[in-house]
Order: sequence, then C-alpha cells, then structure tokens
Amino acid sequence: MMMIAAASHDFRRHNSPLQRPGWSHLHEIPGRKDSDPWHSRLPAVAWILVLGLLFAACSRKPEVPKLDKMTPGVFLEGEPLEEGARALLRPVSGKGIALTEDSEGFVPTLYDDSANYCSIAFGHLVKKRNCDGTEPGEFLRGVSRTRGTALLTTDMGRAQSAVSSLVVVTLNDGQYGALCDFVYNVGQGNFRSSTLLKVINAGHFDSVPPQLRRWTMAGGVSQPGLVKRREGEIELFFGGAQPPSRGLEATLPPIDIQVGEQK
Repeated sequence: MMMIAAASHDFRRHNSPLQRPGWSHLHEIPGRKDSDPWHSRLPAVAWILVLGLLFAACSRKPEVPKLDKMTPGVFLEGEPLEEGARALLRPVSGKGIALTEDSEGFVPTLYDDSANYCSIAFGHLVKKRNCDGTEPGEFLRGVSRTRGTALLTTDMGRAQSAVSSLVVVTLNDGQYGALCDFVYNVGQGNFRSSTLLKVINAGHFDSVPPQLRRWTMAGGVSQPGLVKRREGEIELFFGGAQPPSRGLEATLPPIDIQVGEQK
C-alpha cells in the first residue's frame, strides 16, 4: 500500500501541467519572489482604483431629510451658556419641558431644517449649515429620546437666562415654564422688545393670553403648530385654570415670529 501511494504521488507530481517541461513560464513572473506579500504584487493602476473607491466611500455625503421645521429662535442670537452659569439658573419644571418637547417634536436622526441648518432631536442645533457627514459620531448614529431630552434641557438654558433676567415680577413654575417655552421658540430679542413682557412686568396677567395669541405667524402665514403652542403656553401659565375670556386679541395685529413685533 505504501508503494502504491508513493507511486501515485510521484505520478501526479510529474504529470501536473505546472511541472511539465516548458510549462513553468506560465506561473513564473520575472523579478517576483514567492515570499512577496500579495499586496506588493498589485499593479499601480489597481492601487489607484482601490484608493479611489475608498476615498469616494469615505467622502460621500450622507443623505438626510429636509424637514419643514423652524430653527428655534433661541439659537439665532447670543452664545450658549457655560455649564456653570446654567447650573445657577432656575430649572424648568417637567411640565414645561414636556410642552417644548410636544411642540418641537422628536426626530432621532439628523435632518436639515427649513433654514438648511443641521439639527436633531427636539430642534437641537448641530451647526448653522446643512448636514454633511462631519457631525459628531453620536449624532451620525442617532440619539435616543432620553438623550434628546438632555440636549433640550441644556439648550433651554438660554431661554431660562432671558426670562430670569428680563422678568421683574414673581412667577410660579407654570408661568416660568410657559415663558421659557415661548422664548425657546421666538428668541430672546423678540421677547425683550415685546408688549407681552411689558404687561407681565406690569403685573397685568389677564393680558397675557391675547398677547401670546398674537405670535402665531411665520413667513407671513398663520401656522397651526404655533396656534397650538400658544394655547399650550396659556394653559401652563394659568395652571390649567380658566384664563381670562377672549376678545381683546381680535383687535391686536398678529406677529410673525421671524420678524418680531413692529412698533
């Protein structure tokens, strides 16, 4: 048996096409050593193609949706607060944060808003230009609702600072949360120059509902989302109690949140 196996091996060795005389040139490459790594044998053109494909894959701009969502006004002016400064601010109650979450809506992945600003979660502004794949890794992967709430709580610091510094009368938690949501939506500058702030500082809280209901336009058009948001702020401001009766707002001109109150 051993003699037969040896003979069979010898037959295959001598009759293999690559072992026959005159056939060796088919697998011999001049200047190549069998010990050379495979990647050293690739032609230069092949390497150029491989590198080109890798570069194209890495530089490809990710596709993100364009959503009809406005940039929260709080991001359009001023600078973000330092962490230490935020820690000193009066916190917004859970009901206040919930109002803003409901009004903004949660988007777990990156999107370009109506101003072509890259955003995520509850209107968190990633940068003032469109998404291009250079965003932080956690945003490229998407965020959970819990992380979105944490981002909103941080972003709300600008609104908290504006309300705390501009309002000179005492506010309960509902009133404070309602005004923080308002400022998050329309911005600090619009709140600072508003009649709404004047009536609040004068203690005329019965005039708050008609003043809030003026801020329901954007781009020159009444927005159902803003109408709903203002009603939510009124409800929170009055703690669920019946606010003063309607009527005065019919005599007041509406305000475009992207323009502000015109004197």
